[in-house]
Amino acid sequence: MNQPNIVRINDIIEQVLSYHPEADTGLLQRAYVYSAKVHHGQKRLSGEPYLIHPLGVARILADLNLDEYTVSTGLLHDTVEDTYATLGEIENIFGHEVSFLVDGVTKISKIASTSHEDRQAENFRKMILAMSKDIRVILVKLADRLHNMRTLQYVPPDKQKKIAHQTLDIYAPLANRLGLYEIKRELEDLGLSYTQTEMYLDIESNLVVTAEQRKKYVSEVIAIIEEKLQEFGIRAAVQGRPKHIFSIYNKMVDQNLNFAEIYDIMAFRIIVVSRQECYEVLGIIHSIWKPVPGRFKDYISMPKANMYQSLHTTVIGPYGQRIEIQIRTDDMDRIAKHGIAAHWRYKEGRHIQQKDDERFAWLQQVMETQSELKDSRDFLQAFRVDVFPDEVYVFTPAGKVIELPKGATPVDFAYRIHTSVGHKCIGAKANGNIVPLRYELKTGDMVEILTLANHMPSRDWLKFVKTTRARSKIHQFVKQQERGRSLALGRDICERELRKHKLTTASLQKEADVFACAGRDVKTLDDLFAAVGQGRVSVKQLINRLLPKEQAVDKKHDKEYGVSADKKATDKAGRGIRINGIDDLMVRYGKCCNPVPGDAIRGFITRGRGVTVHTAACPFLESSDPERVIDAQWDESSKHLASVPVEVICEDMKGILADITSAISTTGINIINARIRTTPDKKAINIFEVEIGNLKQLDTVITSIRKVKGVLKVTRLRS
Repeated sequence: MNQPNIVRINDIIEQVLSYHPEADTGLLQRAYVYSAKVHHGQKRLSGEPYLIHPLGVARILADLNLDEYTVSTGLLHDTVEDTYATLGEIENIFGHEVSFLVDGVTKISKIASTSHEDRQAENFRKMILAMSKDIRVILVKLADRLHNMRTLQYVPPDKQKKIAHQTLDIYAPLANRLGLYEIKRELEDLGLSYTQTEMYLDIESNLVVTAEQRKKYVSEVIAIIEEKLQEFGIRAAVQGRPKHIFSIYNKMVDQNLNFAEIYDIMAFRIIVVSRQECYEVLGIIHSIWKPVPGRFKDYISMPKANMYQSLHTTVIGPYGQRIEIQIRTDDMDRIAKHGIAAHWRYKEGRHIQQKDDERFAWLQQVMETQSELKDSRDFLQAFRVDVFPDEVYVFTPAGKVIELPKGATPVDFAYRIHTSVGHKCIGAKANGNIVPLRYELKTGDMVEILTLANHMPSRDWLKFVKTTRARSKIHQFVKQQERGRSLALGRDICERELRKHKLTTASLQKEADVFACAGRDVKTLDDLFAAVGQGRVSVKQLINRLLPKEQAVDKKHDKEYGVSADKKATDKAGRGIRINGIDDLMVRYGKCCNPVPGDAIRGFITRGRGVTVHTAACPFLESSDPERVIDAQWDESSKHLASVPVEVICEDMKGILADITSAISTTGINIINARIRTTPDKKAINIFEVEIGNLKQLDTVITSIRKVKGVLKVTRLRS
């Protein structure tokens, strides 16, 4: 995929005409002229004219044999974001199709998010939403990322690693999922060169040193294969090359090997005319060299979801070296190189998109899930799970192939078939044998789901299901069930308490202020009852909103239902919290993570006990029901102190305890408790509980302690 820095529009037009003779070259020429005009005077960090970038992106798209609308979008993709150009002007000049694609790839630069992570997740979510409407949007985005990675050396070093990590984490796996293997390989190698530079250069230099030896070996293997195929009258193209650097790196890391110990760094490809010949060649190869057990994969009979088809086998080649061989037809090779981009064909000068729901079922699943996941970070994690997995291929009893992520269970399989099958699942068979619902499916398993009409999904299933579809459907069902129970409980609590004060539920409906105090998501009387049943709203709050002030409920008897409406949710130390914009809920603090003012926090709705506040990264939240996790913020106007345990490991030496306590005192921070014990290896482990008002004060304390001679380690304890 590498291209020289200087790309001319005539080269791009010539490339497009080579695979699409009826293309509208005038559109391409106009897009080039317009891009040159609006980007005039702009420079890249390399000092080159900015136009180099859109030309480079357009060339990558032309190399993928994409239509003139997509290539034109490559030329225009940054105009709306980085110049005075408007989307309306793009549509007037180039038409709706190009303007739609340009709009799809325009970066989202003004998103109100609380953190960089949120912003990245929301950008990615919108990119995937655009992809669902037209896959060409993502192809332009990948071409944009690839060209930027090729020129990443001009970016400041602190940004290089961040961009490279994002490329390896998101864009390379996405290219792989779309079958764009050439782009995937280049993104991986470029990403590795910035994230693990020394390792990359070491592998690269070793490949250079052994290049001549490998060249001779490749020629020898190709000659043996070609001679044998000629004997059987099979015409084929045979190619050989080393695996890409990222692939070699992964093998070294996974198997704890150095470069000299890697023997299967060579990959060979045999391209034949027909599908039948693929299997004939496989037999011939296995007659020449001994196959390695367990290293044969038939992606022709069971294609990957991205349309990839090929036979893969690993054999013990000349001199005892392992070699990987791929066997495929010309059409399969074209799809392997261009992936989803090969989905376009041309007829009478117009592009048509071939519909194939089976091939893109994974994308439909992702888009169905996104409508159920409102939080962008949850969506990003779900996309990583569902779109970037190692796959397993299993069969239905009717012989249909179902693709699932590695580690998927019969429950995931059941929900992939249909939501109702998942809900009613009571057991499963794999290859005719009863298996547990936790059983991890293996490629080739024939799976049968056992159902019962009145059965309901279990919350425990959330502990082992792997697909986002299964997880979201189970959550949805459990949420409905819990809402029903909370609704009944809340109605009972409200009616009982209202009767004590000679009020009725009709009183609640008449008083708009009651709904205002309950939160933005409470709009109906049922919502209000459910909120009381879940502990999100205190019934005393509601009563106090209905009664005159002189008749307000006595705060002394507030134990059963939480805090009153005119008191902020605080703990004994006065730590103010705002939950989802509400400041009068009953709040507790998670002992598992001990949140401190300044920590990113989220709330977890407990049954009948209000909200428990945890740090945003707390493992408890990761394993809990996301439907019960809500946004929370510290109330910055509240003056509050928190008790935070700090562990100090130091040498057991005379006077060091006095030095540590003195270091804490000099920061103006109060020590409210201390526990000290010594170890047999002459170390001392000290736990100091200090009162701090925010994270900055805590950092100051920790920094001060670290300066004490003899201190080995200082850690904030989470529990």
